[in-house]
Amino acid sequence: MTIRLVIIGGGPGGNTAATWAARLGAEVTIIERDIMGGAAHLLDCIPSKAMIATGGAVSATKRFAGMGLEQQTAEIDVDHLAERIDGIRTRLENTTTQLLDSQGIRIIRGEASFVDPHTVTVRTAAGEERIEGDAFIIATGSRPRIPQWCTPDGERILITRECYPPKIFPKSIAVVGSGVTGVEFVHMFASFGAKVSLIVSRQQVLPGKDPEAAAVLEETFLNKGVELLKGARAESIERSGDEVIVKCSDGREVRATHAVLAIGSEPNVEGLNLEAAGVELDSRGYINIDQHCQTNVGHIYAAGDVSGKLPLSSVASMQGRKIAEHLMVGTKANHRHLDYDKAASAIFTEPELADVGLAEAEAFSSGRKIRVTKVPFSSTAKALIHNDPRGFVKLISDPNTGVVLGGSIVGRHAGELISVVALAVTANLKVADLLDSLLVHPSLAEALSEAAE
Repeated sequence: MTIRLVIIGGGPGGNTAATWAARLGAEVTIIERDIMGGAAHLLDCIPSKAMIATGGAVSATKRFAGMGLEQQTAEIDVDHLAERIDGIRTRLENTTTQLLDSQGIRIIRGEASFVDPHTVTVRTAAGEERIEGDAFIIATGSRPRIPQWCTPDGERILITRECYPPKIFPKSIAVVGSGVTGVEFVHMFASFGAKVSLIVSRQQVLPGKDPEAAAVLEETFLNKGVELLKGARAESIERSGDEVIVKCSDGREVRATHAVLAIGSEPNVEGLNLEAAGVELDSRGYINIDQHCQTNVGHIYAAGDVSGKLPLSSVASMQGRKIAEHLMVGTKANHRHLDYDKAASAIFTEPELADVGLAEAEAFSSGRKIRVTKVPFSSTAKALIHNDPRGFVKLISDPNTGVVLGGSIVGRHAGELISVVALAVTANLKVADLLDSLLVHPSLAEALSEAAE
């Protein structure tokens, strides 16, 4: 009997599950209320990286003098930048839609709500439709969190999705939040020449990340003229004409032409009527899942940001694949559980930061014995060729077995280079395996084999 799979949400988790399940013989219906490909993905992640790429091109011109070229000044064409971002978004959405269509997956544009554990109603532009399924996946994603003490206006007080690019390009901007999104916004707007202030509620940007990596980023920010307000917690943002005022709990305040909130996200569960399906949420409002991404209701799964795991598109996609395999094949296949501790992540600042696996601080706090080796990029020929020797490669391994447990990279193309370490961590490779690999010379990757020594 053909399994009828209904997926709510067309982001990385939902559309990956749809394509894998369809290949395995399921009859798949996918419901999306906003943008196929996912709002968090195509309205936040991809546009921000496109903006960062343009900002990086601007920054590159400032290194020309050190590379034997005459200094140049790049001017920003905001209208063209907006068209470029919209073009990338449209192309990716169309690619996703075409793939789903090619596999015979039914796409419904609308909002879904559970009637009972095996039925949803979908509100579309044409009316309401009732759909029954044998299995369901909730992949509705998340949205930027807006605190009660702030009311974004879409012009001067912004949420992240209103910044690609803003209606009025900022001369100065206060960034509230020093996590991954916050520091990327600092880098992005500083690259475009804005005066940036970063409100850091703790004493380190990127709390929870490698302190050495965070220190490199902080130094870069300070060299760019970024104002860091450490130990400052924003408690209000008010608009005064063409200026915004951010007030902090310790009495400090920041005045700028714009402010952007980058203080996390919250799950999209409203309107799903999960009570009718019997699906339970955790204390934070995310959907509880087990190692198979199943909810407490066995035939209902959850993937992506709404599941409360790592909010990464790569994680959502892998969850979608694992769900399809578990649903369609189950224990008949070599089904490995998803190990969230081995997920690689990157922060697209300048320099880039990336990490995977066990962190040095985590090992230290737990009393675990590790071997840490660190190589600066300043010792590699390729970094000098690029006139950008910032950063380092750090490998963490088991001192007894030599197995690679984790790593951190700070520098150019860190997001690409971390893939080598991620493979080593996932496959339980040893530092000797990295050392014995014949890597390209000259390349930044040579720092990996040097760290393996």
